[in-house]
Amino acid sequence: MAESVELPSRLGILPFRNKVLLPGAIIRIRCTSPSSVKLVEQELWQREEKGLIGILPVRDAAETTTVGTVLSQGVGSDSGERSSRIQVGNSDPQKADGKKQQEVIHWHTRGVAARALHLSRGVEKPSGRVTYIVVLEGLCRFNVQELSTRGTYYTARISPLEMTKADMEQVEQDPDFITLSRQFKATAMELISVLEQKQKTGGRTKVLLETVPVHKLADIFVASFEISFEEQLSMLDSVDLKVRLSKATELVDRHLQSIRVAEKITQKVEGQLSKSQKEFLLRQQMRAIKEELGDNDDDEDDVATLERKMQSAGMPSTIWKHAQRELRRLKKMQPQQPGYNSSRVYLELLADLPWQKASEELELDLKAAKEQLDSDHYGLVKVKQRIIEYLAVRKLKPDARGPVLCFVGPPGVGKTSLASSIATALGRKFIRISLGGVKDEADIRGHRRTYIGSMPGRLIDGLKRIGVCNPVMLLDEIDKTGSDVRGDPASALLEVLDPEQNKTFNDHYLNVPFDLSRLVFVATANRVQPIPPPLLDRMEVIELPGYTPEEKLKIAMGHLLPRVLEQHGLNSEFLQIPEVMRLLNIVLLPSSNNNLPFLQILAAHRCGIKRVILPERNLKDLVEVPPPVLGSLEILLAKRMEDVLEQAFEGGCPWRQHSKL
Repeated sequence: MAESVELPSRLGILPFRNKVLLPGAIIRIRCTSPSSVKLVEQELWQREEKGLIGILPVRDAAETTTVGTVLSQGVGSDSGERSSRIQVGNSDPQKADGKKQQEVIHWHTRGVAARALHLSRGVEKPSGRVTYIVVLEGLCRFNVQELSTRGTYYTARISPLEMTKADMEQVEQDPDFITLSRQFKATAMELISVLEQKQKTGGRTKVLLETVPVHKLADIFVASFEISFEEQLSMLDSVDLKVRLSKATELVDRHLQSIRVAEKITQKVEGQLSKSQKEFLLRQQMRAIKEELGDNDDDEDDVATLERKMQSAGMPSTIWKHAQRELRRLKKMQPQQPGYNSSRVYLELLADLPWQKASEELELDLKAAKEQLDSDHYGLVKVKQRIIEYLAVRKLKPDARGPVLCFVGPPGVGKTSLASSIATALGRKFIRISLGGVKDEADIRGHRRTYIGSMPGRLIDGLKRIGVCNPVMLLDEIDKTGSDVRGDPASALLEVLDPEQNKTFNDHYLNVPFDLSRLVFVATANRVQPIPPPLLDRMEVIELPGYTPEEKLKIAMGHLLPRVLEQHGLNSEFLQIPEVMRLLNIVLLPSSNNNLPFLQILAAHRCGIKRVILPERNLKDLVEVPPPVLGSLEILLAKRMEDVLEQAFEGGCPWRQHSKL
């Protein structure tokens, strides 16, 4: 024992939840609960220097049962006593769910007597609650014989576990104890040397090895660093000195190895930092040399260029403040650092977006717009009339929030070209956003910047490419969007097409609001049914019916053929089209499967085939074949597949002849 301590037969008990105070260790605690305040006041404050209390470890209760306080034998005990669980003084029961229940408190059977090195009292305001701050020093181990309550706190009848002076002298002569002492002191000395190099503590710690008994050193050293609660209990239960020294040596050695590994990692990191700092200094010196030589103009700083570009982008004040914060962060980073490129790409996007840049709209001429529509599209009288009405409203009030036109019709009727004609009439740039097959909401709103490879949505990316904030944007094939686990793009389009919300459209990648209210949105679809009703409610549907055969003929003669001739460098004198209506019927025939043999015969004639095998049931298809074509072909009729093979192979089927042999 370090000093002779006479313990009373009964001590007031202060529970330590999931923590152990070992002999020789010092700990500072703050007592606020009524039971601990009462204990400190009666056992320490009133008795001053003579006061002693017992520190008893307590495990957290896993559940609440109807059993009272439980006293259990500790793990890792080197005594011959069996583990036991004893029910002792119960606290007042509490009602829960109609039944009396109490919290199970798992007390350890061994604790440490402690005295107060410092004690201060305080009063909390405005509640007036009394609190104590106590600095405790562990003295010696004891065993709990009986646990009971005194008022609001616990007391225990105890028995000391420390060895007498005579027993201690006998143990010190044991060869095993001497060997263990040397091993422990050697490990402790090595730990002290490492700590002195790291913390520059001098030789004060080494004095402990020469003045304090080795069995007390074991407790002091183990209490000086973090170990698990189970290991703390194991040290507390180690009454036998040889067992205590063996466990302490193992724990101190493990702590020493962890310090060495941490130092190795720290040195490696510091080496990498030193390399980065060296590169930074060299870059600064290189920049200074270039400035002295006058070469700085040829190799302008990219970050400075980006900053000037951002200043001329015309961002709103709130967004400019956000961009400045991001730019300051970029300036503090090295190009090799993770996140540098992503921050730079983000700032370049902010600088490239058309925050204020808009197309200079021409004076809207409705007559010229009508002529443009007539020259680009044949027919569609009602559709053109509605577009002219739409343009007339915009001429009267340019900032009017007109409806979103949605052209619905089969492929090839001119939906996309109508949207382009609207852009031409308004004098604005035209951009097409294809929504066919889009199933990810991030295609509309963009990805969050926390993801690797994140990108802005298609709308923001399109505005960056077109370079103006007021184009005519075509949302093509809006009925082809789908939804899955990644979100619903149609729901994201609700905000885009709502004039009350798109003024502050928030792209997830951009992370700042962007004004979409100056755009003119036009949508196209093949069918209305797949479009969700809330999205359909935000658009004005304009049906574009398919063309009649006569209209298709006029479109072919007036629009398609002149375009094809121009592409091949020809004029109308090089092309003669006899029987135009017959050719038109031929073009329309692929829509019917019944006329397919007729087309096959024409294809055979075109490819120079002389013999055609035709099923008898398709003989009626020869009526529409021109006589010159029939005259150049040998038509062979067949009823069954065997007849076809007989006609195809002269002399019959080779495998059938082989089977006859």
